[in-house]
Amino acid sequence: MALPEPTPEDATDALLDGDRVLTRGTAQAALSHRDFRVVWSGTFASNIGTWMQNVLLGAYAFRLTHSTTYVGLLFFAQLGPLLVLSNVGGVLADVLDRRRLLICTQVQQLAFTVVLAVVVSAGSPSRVVLFMCVFVIGIGNALGAPALSAILPTLVPKPDLPGAVSLQSVQMNLSRVIGPAIGAAIYTSVGAAPVFFLNAATYFFAIAVLLAVDYPRHPARRGEGSVFNRLSEGFRIARADPLIRRVLIILFSMSFFSLAFLGLMPAIAAKNFGIAPRSVDYGVLYGVFGLGAAFGAVSVGTWFASVAKDRLVRPAFLAFSVLLATFALVRTPWAAFIVAPLLGYAYFVVVTSLSTVLQSHIDDAFRGRVVALWIMGFGGTVPLGVLVGGFVAHETSITFVLLVGAAAAVVLAAFADLRSVSPTSA
Repeated sequence: MALPEPTPEDATDALLDGDRVLTRGTAQAALSHRDFRVVWSGTFASNIGTWMQNVLLGAYAFRLTHSTTYVGLLFFAQLGPLLVLSNVGGVLADVLDRRRLLICTQVQQLAFTVVLAVVVSAGSPSRVVLFMCVFVIGIGNALGAPALSAILPTLVPKPDLPGAVSLQSVQMNLSRVIGPAIGAAIYTSVGAAPVFFLNAATYFFAIAVLLAVDYPRHPARRGEGSVFNRLSEGFRIARADPLIRRVLIILFSMSFFSLAFLGLMPAIAAKNFGIAPRSVDYGVLYGVFGLGAAFGAVSVGTWFASVAKDRLVRPAFLAFSVLLATFALVRTPWAAFIVAPLLGYAYFVVVTSLSTVLQSHIDDAFRGRVVALWIMGFGGTVPLGVLVGGFVAHETSITFVLLVGAAAAVVLAAFADLRSVSPTSA
């Protein structure tokens, strides 16, 4: 029997799972769906390996060069392709079989991660070769990310979509906790190359689960005109829809102005807190930040499940701005360990709320292309901000870069009145 569509205020609508009663829209309800649970678990394992590599690459690059500019360049190589190619990936996700596309991109990233590990094993690798290896891996990620983001929401009924989006954010951030903790221990004891080899092995988990499940195929879309029309369709949709447009403006602005600290974390740890990038303490610092972010993401699908997500964005932005300014001004490791998880919490309440509003609003036929714009903002614009932030930090200070980001977050909090452009509460 079909379940009725719940109203946003109906927090007691329930889904029966055996003898348990699960509230619709929660993380628990999303996990009750087998295919979502399997894909979520397999990609979680792969993301742990990815974050082992992502975080350790920054620490390795700073130790190799002692240059915030090069750390910014390498971070741009990791995520910069998302800014240019995720839109192409979004078109591919809407016109090709998403599973086959994902398997191809996962295999490509696996192969070049092995190449990266071999290059780093040389002891003193060429900076250019290191950059190019990371850049090619980033291209594979950019082409595949929209397909994964488009598949996961189709594995649950629409009423459970908020819980699924929350769990996507939880996965991302728990992997930031577990990955750096494992990676830091390996890096400190035996070096960077084994971390990259281990990451290559984790791609097999993602490939295995993609082969193990079925998912609803979106209708084939043909006769859409030229390639340019297909590439620009996501932009046209965003321009015509006030809610999508405002969410994306907020995300792009936040990513450029306020999130440079993500890529500059090794330099922040070394210069402001006296924490060496190649140390267990650095892994703990990034880990507690990720743990806070994971709690922020899961709270959107649990504690705040009955709250309209567009109501959460503005207060979370204000909290994020205060905590980012505090993180910029503290100078002791113990203070950094306290502030970092709180900063991560506020950061991902903002991001998960914005993502839930967007995913609940868009049509599945265009989901790949619209989600590609989200990925361009969330993934692709951050490294651009890190690149600029690294240069500005070299000319001024890292503290100045973080304080500018905090000020920008205050402005965005004022702009983030999503209810004024939303037809319904998410």
